[in-house]
Amino acid sequence: MDPAQPLKTPRTQGKTYSCEQCDKTFIVSSNLKAHMRIHTGERPYSCEQCDKTFSRSSHLKRHMRIHTGEKPFECGLCGHVFTDSTGLKSHMRIHTGERPYRCEQCDKTFTRSSNLKEHMKIHAGEKEYSCDECGKSFNQLSGFRRHKRVHDGLKPYECKQCGKTFSQSGSLECHMRIHTGEKPYRCEQCDKTFTVSSHLKAHMRIHTGEKPFECGLCGHVFTTSTGLKYHMRIHTGERPYSCEQCDKTFTRSSNLKEHMKIHAGGKEYSCDECGKSFNQLSDLRHHKRVHDGLKPYECKQCGKTFSRSDHLECHMRIHTGERPYSCEQCEKTFSRSSHLKRHMKRIHLGEKQL
Repeated sequence: MDPAQPLKTPRTQGKTYSCEQCDKTFIVSSNLKAHMRIHTGERPYSCEQCDKTFSRSSHLKRHMRIHTGEKPFECGLCGHVFTDSTGLKSHMRIHTGERPYRCEQCDKTFTRSSNLKEHMKIHAGEKEYSCDECGKSFNQLSGFRRHKRVHDGLKPYECKQCGKTFSQSGSLECHMRIHTGEKPYRCEQCDKTFTVSSHLKAHMRIHTGEKPFECGLCGHVFTTSTGLKYHMRIHTGERPYSCEQCDKTFTRSSNLKEHMKIHAGGKEYSCDECGKSFNQLSDLRHHKRVHDGLKPYECKQCGKTFSRSDHLECHMRIHTGERPYSCEQCEKTFSRSSHLKRHMKRIHLGEKQL
């Protein structure tokens, strides 16, 4: 029997085309032909820039916007732009709060049916795509393809402004926000904005007090895995970033970058109200709260508020009794690194405070 055999239905009173493998029906024969590629795996449309293949020409056309940077679909509420109408439709659910796809096993909800479908594989324990080179397995074919680029070294997505290349289109999209200044993810408690949703998620732990990452050596806990990674360098003594002008070393590349401004003599961020200048934009933002009176970080135990998240973090040690900084000479402990530094100068080095 021909898979494109026309059938009569009461709904259309005309020809429809039925798939023999899954019984899905189509009004247009070309749609059935395209649908059959799901079963055959045929992907005849290939991207010349990254060799990704597609079952439909329209999908290739939409994909090419990743390389050209074209984003013709704009959100009327926040101005966020998208390469396709589906992306805009899913995005609008952020504003409406709609999550129409629900997992029947754990009640987790999703904005997209595809996300629910992939989530269900967690319950089923399925990981059907396996890497031949390292044996790592994946729930999604797209995740497997991205992983393969690690071995192949492929970075087909290039930034037109600075030439930096990426293995994933999503990484390029996030990178472009550096050039555009776009920060679409906003904290509802303190209005701080972020370029990546994961950064907002990590930031929210400041307000909730959640610290899921714990040091196995001293029990110190952190809101992010990156914070734990940097903390571990206290134990190992690793300071991989070195200043070529004065040989001072740092645990973070960002600290070295800011340190270099001392040698350059530059303080590029200036307060409009009092004229005070700063090396870092974050320091200017913190300083501005002095004038504005903003203290968005609140202690859940006593209600005291702070202008900076790190001030709240230090304050919390009053309630927890945590003293993570220890003197190696006398084993006295401190709640702040500055207190340990002051102790070392006064007691062990004999320096007198002026």
